[in-house]
Amino acid sequence: MKIVSNFKDIHIGSYVKMRVDELDIDLVRICNFLKCSEAEVAEMYRKQSIECNILLKWSKLLNYDFFRLYSQHIILYAPPVKASDSTKISSLPKFRKNIYTKNLIEYILELMRSGEKSADSIMREYGIPKTTLYKWKAKHDENNS
Repeated sequence: MKIVSNFKDIHIGSYVKMRVDELDIDLVRICNFLKCSEAEVAEMYRKQSIECNILLKWSKLLNYDFFRLYSQHIILYAPPVKASDSTKISSLPKFRKNIYTKNLIEYILELMRSGEKSADSIMREYGIPKTTLYKWKAKHDENNS
């Protein structure tokens, strides 16, 4: 079953549980790795958010970057940067904002296919350039033919 992620409402515990189920990892191994009880693991599955240091451990154990879910949320839903803000120099590491993952591209294309959003509304709401959007669509159509 193919699931298209909803990057707007992230329930991280569900994603962690989904990955554990996919990999069929033993609960004892999880508890030993995280140094916690079975009840604490079950509680994490129910949580909408998990502390970063714990999420990092889950990412390592399950070989999946759960932080990418949040990065994709920022790409789609963060307000545009004001010109005055983009000229300020920061000592923080710099990352390219528009790195689109396969899941994000599939999510956007599914919004278009289902008619939930038009190409124009996607370009306007998410700031995805027209050429990028149509390249994704052409490539996806080419792969499906």
